[in-house]
Amino acid sequence: MATYDRNPDVIAALDPEQYRVTQENGTERPGTGAYLSNKEPGIYVDVVSGEPLFASADKYESGCGWPSFVKPLEPSHVSELRDTTHGMVRTEVRSTHGDSHLGHVFPDGPTDRGGLRYCINSASLRFVHRDDMEAEGYGQYLNQVEDVA
Repeated sequence: MATYDRNPDVIAALDPEQYRVTQENGTERPGTGAYLSNKEPGIYVDVVSGEPLFASADKYESGCGWPSFVKPLEPSHVSELRDTTHGMVRTEVRSTHGDSHLGHVFPDGPTDRGGLRYCINSASLRFVHRDDMEAEGYGQYLNQVEDVA
């Protein structure tokens, strides 16, 4: 069983944008994230802890400017908190073990897939391609990722 934690060495090695987003609750500018247009099969893990968060099979184009997912890969690795910053009431999404700010979840996702839109900053994620999942210790999630075409 893998363990995930908030590693100070990993945090110190984050680039400025990753640090701002994950540690200072920042937000990428819309349309700029590295994973916005990624259509490769695999999973997205927390850039700080490595905990598995989202599967490519659950990613969709929402038009919001950030990678969007209909559900977490491993719900116990995602915490949802009330966020009242910027004069709004929203639900913040954080990684459970890394305590990284990931983004927000909204109730305007595809109704046929549960109705949620997890709007996530690319800077908080690391993508693990399906071909590398077994070697990196994520083999148990292969059945939740679409087959390579």
